[in-house]
Amino acid sequence: MQHAVRTGTAKRSVSGGVGRKPWAEAVKNILLTLYALVTLYPLIWLFISAFKTNDEFFDKPFGLPAEWRFENMKRAWEVSDMGTSLVNSLIVTIAALILTVLLGALAAYVLARFQFRLRAPATGLFVLGMLIPIHSTLVPLFIILKKIGLYDTYWALILPYTAIELPIAIFVTAAFLGTIPREIEEAALIDGTGYWGIFGRIMLPLAAPALATVSILAFLRFWNDFAFALVFISKPALKTVPLSLSVFANGYSTDYKLTMAAMVIAVIPTIVAFLLFQEKIMKGMTAGAVKG
Repeated sequence: MQHAVRTGTAKRSVSGGVGRKPWAEAVKNILLTLYALVTLYPLIWLFISAFKTNDEFFDKPFGLPAEWRFENMKRAWEVSDMGTSLVNSLIVTIAALILTVLLGALAAYVLARFQFRLRAPATGLFVLGMLIPIHSTLVPLFIILKKIGLYDTYWALILPYTAIELPIAIFVTAAFLGTIPREIEEAALIDGTGYWGIFGRIMLPLAAPALATVSILAFLRFWNDFAFALVFISKPALKTVPLSLSVFANGYSTDYKLTMAAMVIAVIPTIVAFLLFQEKIMKGMTAGAVKG
């Protein structure tokens, strides 16, 4: 009798738990939807504001425009010379990104897979690099670039960007490479593959999620940087996208409709980059969490 009572109670508990599960899922989905809307609303607001007039921007900041003014995009493109800025930003960003990923992967491979005397100090040095406020380096970098003749060139941005992003790239990639079994390397060495072959044919493909994470973080930093471009670039022909956005504001007024339109143009490449790499980014972010 007691066994039957316990069995009936257990069945009711199980059925009750099953009955509550859809409600829990519904509440979770509602909360996640609300969070997504709150997170995406600034981007939605930006896109809506890009098609307003200046009066509508102030009078109805959260409303839809009475008339969708697509000419704002064309005007913003022409006034800011956005085509030149986009080309310059692409050149600087892609060059710095290639150097960051290549050098970061090489350094991370050495630190994660080899044992040598200065390994700990070298790792500590790169960790220290992440603690340095990047804008505190503007003045010394400006002096160095002027002396070596790189001021007002693409290299004035490419080299500092690479140096600043390398510590993070090495830290993330080394942590990921540390999760790869050493038996893979040992088998490759037995087959006659050298260390360069192991790095290029085995480690780089396996580290693709970590490198994707590094790439998108670096891309966002390089693409959106304003301070370094403002200090190290003075030629209009070399200005990047953040510099082109500043032409709509002067000491007396700001043309908000064109500013918003130009910002929409500028933000599209970052959205595309994230959508292309989002799966690998998630893998790179969570890979270290399952380490034994």
